[in-house]
Amino acid sequence: MTGIELAIFIKRVEAICMEMGIVLRQAAFSPNIKDRLDFSCALFDHRGGLFAQAAHIPVHLGSMAFATEDIVSSVTWKEGDVMVLNDPYLGGTHLPDITLISPLFVRVDGENELLGFVANRAHHANVGAISPGSMPISRTLDEEGVIIPPTFLWRAGELNTEAQKQLTDIGGTDVAGDFAAQRSANKVGLERLTDLLTAMGIEEFTRGVEEVNDYGARLAGNILEKLPKGSYAFSDVMDDDGCGNSDLRIECRVDINDQDIHVDFEGTVSQVTGNINCPLSVAAAAVFYAFRCLLPQHTPACAGTFQGVTISAPKGSLVNAIRPAAVAAGNVETSMRIVDVVLGALSKAVPDQIPAASQGTMNNVAMGNHRSNNPWDYYETIGGGCGAHPLANGVSAAQSHMTNTLNTPIESLEAHYPLRIKSYSIRRGSGGAGNHSGGDGLTREFEFLEPTEVTLLTERRRHAPWGLFGGEPGLLGGNYLDGEPLPAKCQLSVKPGQVLKIETPGGGGFG
Repeated sequence: MTGIELAIFIKRVEAICMEMGIVLRQAAFSPNIKDRLDFSCALFDHRGGLFAQAAHIPVHLGSMAFATEDIVSSVTWKEGDVMVLNDPYLGGTHLPDITLISPLFVRVDGENELLGFVANRAHHANVGAISPGSMPISRTLDEEGVIIPPTFLWRAGELNTEAQKQLTDIGGTDVAGDFAAQRSANKVGLERLTDLLTAMGIEEFTRGVEEVNDYGARLAGNILEKLPKGSYAFSDVMDDDGCGNSDLRIECRVDINDQDIHVDFEGTVSQVTGNINCPLSVAAAAVFYAFRCLLPQHTPACAGTFQGVTISAPKGSLVNAIRPAAVAAGNVETSMRIVDVVLGALSKAVPDQIPAASQGTMNNVAMGNHRSNNPWDYYETIGGGCGAHPLANGVSAAQSHMTNTLNTPIESLEAHYPLRIKSYSIRRGSGGAGNHSGGDGLTREFEFLEPTEVTLLTERRRHAPWGLFGGEPGLLGGNYLDGEPLPAKCQLSVKPGQVLKIETPGGGGFG
């Protein structure tokens, strides 16, 4: 392929992922998918190697890139298959993120030939956990909901009615509708890939996939080989695990040499009682994301781009947990801290390219009422301040790093749930001071209109987002019920008229 032909091919396959996302959003029932956009879509080759994705959720896509090869090689695929999974120890992230994978077959000399896969991953607010919103204060994986190992939801075009019943029994109409939307997104992806194959031919398409990966590897290699050689270490701590363990250290060492870059988490604490543990696939997603930030914007998101980065972590540690460790918050909170420590290490190698710490949490709010005449589940992540950098102040009131979701619009939230938003504003002055100031966080107040079970999984309530090179840290976040402070991670029952206030952290200052 010429350079122009390759650029066109990259944009065409990325556009397929984008269209899959549009279909998923437009067809979904739940605000979590249609409003917050908590989903991701991607394309993989016949071996499970990533070759295209849309700009959706980094923690979804990085973990899929890390794990899909093992998933697809473990079974024999047939045309019309749809696999479903959410098991964090078998390719998932945490149980609310449910993935659908569909194979692409073409006829070659009268035989079906497997050419690739389409996949999407979406967050479901109800997967049968012990508390509404399916983000509980859990101690084992079983408490976090229904565990789905890689299972064929459709096999050779035939519906697996037992598997479908298990899924739709979790949460009723919305869950069933969201699964239909996910399957529709994959169906559109297969149709568009088939159209592309018809236009290009199998040989040219296969060459295109190979050249995308070669191009990604060259681009990444050219940038990464310019990084100063050496070992760079950094550490940070998680506030707590919600089960009595606090100040939990994550150690990171980045070794940059002529051949590759190795990220080692030796020295990180062992997995803990609470649910801030994460499987290695989630840790890998955070590492890949951090290095992707160093690459040009036009670098394709593909397996080749990340082939020069390797990862090791002690088995049974916080960042490489083993079953049955609880992981609900590992995906959303620990992944953010992993980014912080990798960027912190890189700030010693390339200080002119790395920002100060962003808010370092997704400020997870899960709530609902399963005893109501109209049972409901709600889940939200709340933005905060982004870290300042050598060229500018940090962005205020935004999601950063491992999440790329929107907020739930007030109109949608109040239309779907017995909640009222009393205030929603930028938390002025919460960004760290410096030559460039960190971005400000947010304040969001929920008033409850009926008895509700609430779970909070938040971070940066004890240890502030750090500044760089003399910049001040951002302000700590805070959680309050009727003005009284709440722990960073807690589960509580509230009454009508009570008000939950979330203040999110600011970003660190620079210089």
